[in-house]
Amino acid sequence: MKVPRDLVAVDVHTHPQTEEFLAAMGARRGQMAQHFKRDRPVVSFAEQADAYRERHMMAVIVNSDSETTSGIKGAPNDLLGKAQADHPDVFLAFAGIDPWKGEAAIAEIRRCHAEFGIAGVGELNPARQKFLPNDRRFFPIWEACAELGLVVMFHGGFPGAGAGTPGGGGYSLEYARPIPYVDDVAAAFPELKIISAHPAWPWHLDNLAMVWHKSNVYLDLSGWGPKYLPPEVVRYADSVITDRVLFGSDWPVMTVERWMSDFDALAIKEASRRKILLENAMTLFGLEH
Repeated sequence: MKVPRDLVAVDVHTHPQTEEFLAAMGARRGQMAQHFKRDRPVVSFAEQADAYRERHMMAVIVNSDSETTSGIKGAPNDLLGKAQADHPDVFLAFAGIDPWKGEAAIAEIRRCHAEFGIAGVGELNPARQKFLPNDRRFFPIWEACAELGLVVMFHGGFPGAGAGTPGGGGYSLEYARPIPYVDDVAAAFPELKIISAHPAWPWHLDNLAMVWHKSNVYLDLSGWGPKYLPPEVVRYADSVITDRVLFGSDWPVMTVERWMSDFDALAIKEASRRKILLENAMTLFGLEH
């Protein structure tokens, strides 16, 4: 896929904010706004595309479907597919699936790949969707993604969903561990490209070990202001795993401007900076100027 020659970065982790996606959050919209101290206004795909285009950036738009555990249908993946088609210079679409739907989830992945040429699947959130990725019942899903050459994104670490509420909304933090749950998937499917989303605090050291050990796993730095990243994450991102670290903002949880301002202040090598912002994503997604 050809991309603009003046492209400076790919934000691999953004959440659509159209009315359909906000409605699919249900009560979680208000809870997460309180936790992150940031409301979520409606933003059209055209507005989001224009904002990234002005920054000379591309953005991965991710979806999620937790109907089995929440009772609320996810926003249609067709909306992301159409946004990618309408703004091919900006958007890469990831389809949201509910892993508990089994064959129906696989059929949806294949449909989205055939009709829209999606780039990946996710953001899958094991804590919120209450599933363990290494449960063999879900292996046919990862097998289909590997067959189609799709990148799979798993949320790692502390989940915003339920945070600060009694019982954490019923979500168990155990499901958010990168090791063994995502690590086992990476081991079983070496041809599958995986993004471990977020530094995965408080298991950030496990996350770094997984990314260093498994060359098919990438780490995105989304959801954290870079100045607050644990020092080990910065050190490894600037050294042994530099080729597999990705820029992600988690927009609108964090603004791109805030993330970039913090990142610019990090004392890392310029070669690492270029890889994290652009070059690694271009390799992962097969992009070229």
